Amino acid sequence: MSAPSRTRPGVPDGGSRLPSLTGLRFVAAVLVFCYHLSREAPFASPGADKWLTDVFSKAGSIGVSFFFVLSGFILTWTAKPGEPLRRFWTRRIAKIYPNHVATWLLALVLILWAGRPLHAGTAVANLFLVHSWVPWMDVAWSMNDVSWTLACELLFYLCFPLLHRWVGRIRENLLWAAAGAVAAVAFCVPAIAGTLPSTPDFGGISAWQVWFAYMLPPVRALDFVLGIVMARVVLSGRWIRLPVVPAALLVIAGWYLATELPRAYGFAAATLVPLALLIPAVATSDLKGTPSPLRGRAAMWLGEISFAFYLIHRLVLVYGHQAFGPRHTWPMAQALGLVALALALSVLLAWALHQAVEQPVMRLVRDRERARLRLVESAVPAG
Repeated sequence: MSAPSRTRPGVPDGGSRLPSLTGLRFVAAVLVFCYHLSREAPFASPGADKWLTDVFSKAGSIGVSFFFVLSGFILTWTAKPGEPLRRFWTRRIAKIYPNHVATWLLALVLILWAGRPLHAGTAVANLFLVHSWVPWMDVAWSMNDVSWTLACELLFYLCFPLLHRWVGRIRENLLWAAAGAVAAVAFCVPAIAGTLPSTPDFGGISAWQVWFAYMLPPVRALDFVLGIVMARVVLSGRWIRLPVVPAALLVIAGWYLATELPRAYGFAAATLVPLALLIPAVATSDLKGTPSPLRGRAAMWLGEISFAFYLIHRLVLVYGHQAFGPRHTWPMAQALGLVALALALSVLLAWALHQAVEQPVMRLVRDRERARLRLVESAVPAG
């Protein structure tokens, strides 16, 4: 893969570590957790449940958009010039697919335990990460339903070498214009979705609109491409030096805007630009060594297990509630205790998944790469 030159004085080095972005990943994962918690409606008090829904109704969308933009940013930041495509794709698929298979199997066991309907075709589509291409909610949100985002990530990884090359050809003085163009297209997506059939209804919005504006991989690739462009903005030395706190406030403003606009705009359009500004702001803060709680040992550890946490938490919430009765509610103190228990259990299971599946697979891939490199080097005649 080709990469833009980074040799000019004052231009950041793409090899620099960005630990605060690792810590921030867990914050985004917790936002998704809070959204899914609101869907479980655990509080006996209608007022408490309404507050939970009102506050966190867009939290899941924000967390997902953050991860999509971050993927494009980090892959561009760490891109290795001349890296063979097979090596890149092997590493990226090894990062997501073993965890997906493990949680798919867990979901299968839990679905059978709960006596929920299970269709073989849907399960297979989910296993091979093609389910979010299908415009039926019972397929796109199937098995471990958060896995629809992995179908998007898989497309991103497959297309990254080509997208990286295209974005790398944009002149540096046009990068901000390119970012604006991508954001403008993203803001047009809800309007396009509005032309789709209005039935079937899916919680007050057309299921077709949800699928197109929120779940369809080529549409969500706009988030990913914006992340690529923003990484190039920083790497080319053209970042506007927006501090982290104002960038975070813009995200909060976008969050509020998402609750006020028509629902389809809240899926991504309302918060995409603020998130695309927050990520470079945090990255450049790391480059300058600005103190940050996101670089602490606990934050880094949580960030490292955040992908596993993202995959496991929905199963904990849904089937934990199922164990008590799917419509069971609790008084405030008990509900808060159970929420804390669900969060702790999700973290514990995420750590186990990270240790037992994610890390061993990544070590195996790295060891094979090193062995292949040594084999190539030994075959080169000395002198």
